[in-house]
Amino acid sequence: MTPPNFRSLMVEQNPSTESTTPQSSTPQSKSNQSTTRASVVTLGSDRLPEGDVTIQVAYSSLNYKDALAYQGHRGVVKKLPHIPGIDAAGTVIDSRSEHYRKGDQVLVTGYDLGQGHWGGWSELIRVPADWIVPLPNSLSLREAMIYGTAGFTAAQSVMALQRNDVSPNMGEVVVTGATGGVGSLAVQLLSHLGYEVVAVTGKTEQHEALLACGAKRVVGRAEITDDSTRPLLSATWAGAIDTVGGPMLQTLLRSTVYGGCVTACGLVAGADLSMTVYPFLLRGVSLCGIASADCPMARRRQIWELLAETWKPNNLDSLVTEVSLEQLPEQVERILAGQIVGRVVVKIGYRTSDNGWK
Repeated sequence: MTPPNFRSLMVEQNPSTESTTPQSSTPQSKSNQSTTRASVVTLGSDRLPEGDVTIQVAYSSLNYKDALAYQGHRGVVKKLPHIPGIDAAGTVIDSRSEHYRKGDQVLVTGYDLGQGHWGGWSELIRVPADWIVPLPNSLSLREAMIYGTAGFTAAQSVMALQRNDVSPNMGEVVVTGATGGVGSLAVQLLSHLGYEVVAVTGKTEQHEALLACGAKRVVGRAEITDDSTRPLLSATWAGAIDTVGGPMLQTLLRSTVYGGCVTACGLVAGADLSMTVYPFLLRGVSLCGIASADCPMARRRQIWELLAETWKPNNLDSLVTEVSLEQLPEQVERILAGQIVGRVVVKIGYRTSDNGWK
C-alpha cells in the first residue's frame, strides 16, 4: 500500500517572478537563481507521476545534472514544479508489474528519471517497470548509490576500453577530472582491475587521496594538455577515460598509442573537437562516446552485476560524503563551483513515526 504522503526536495517557480517556464540551459549566476526556489516539502502520494512500480527510496545521489535541475534549467527540466535526482535505490512498496513484487530491492539510474520525470530526491518515486534494475545480491542500496550514474558511466568507459583490447599490460591509462564522481570511480575500477592509472586533477591538495584510491601517479592538467596544432604527439597512453572534453581530449587522442582507445563522457572544458583524423588513420586510435541514460537493459544489468562482483573495489567507500535532503542545497552550490571531491550520497531514510510505513 502506498503511504498517503511523502517528503521530497522540490524545485518550484518563484512566485515573485513572472516566468512560468524552466530556466535556459546556460548555468545560472547568482543574480538569476531567484527565478526558482527549492525546499523540502511534504506532498500527497496522489501527486506521484504515472508508472508501474512505486519505490520507497533509501538513497539517492548528487550529479552535475541534478544541480542543473535544481536550478530549473530547461535543458534538463521540462516543467516545474520538479523533483531532481537521476539516481535512486530502494524497496518496492507497490507494483502493477509482474516482474516486481512488494519488498524487492531495486535501483534506477538514467532514462528520464530526475529530468522529465520526478526523481530520486524523494521518499517515494513511481517509475515504469522497464527502467528498474533488481539490486544485485552483493550490493547494498547505499553502495548502489555510491556508484549511481557516475559509477555506471565509469564502468561503461572501462568496458569500452576492454572491448577495444586495451589491457593492463599495454601501459598507462589516463583518467581526467579524477576527483569528480565519474573520474574518482574510474580510478578505483581501473586500479582494481590491474591497470596503471594516471589521475589528472587541478586540485593539488587531493593528490594523496587519489593515490589512496589506486592511482599510480597524479599529474596536473597542464602536463596532459598540448595546445599546439601538431596532428600527432608522442605515443604515450594505452588509453584514457576523459570526463572533461575540450583541449585535453584533443591532446589525449593525439598522444594515444597504436590501437589505443579514449572514451569521452563529459564536456565541462568544451564541446568542440578541433583536430585532424591522423590519430584514427595512422594509429588506429578509437574514440568511444559514453551515453549512460539510454543504455540497453541487457548491458545495463551486466554492468551492475560486474560492479557488484568482480569489479567492486575494496575502497568503494572512500571519497564519499553522505548528506540529507535538507543538506543538499549546500552540496549543489559546491558541485556547481567545482568543489566536490568524489561522490555525494543522499540518505533519504525510512519514516516510521507519522504514518507507520517502513
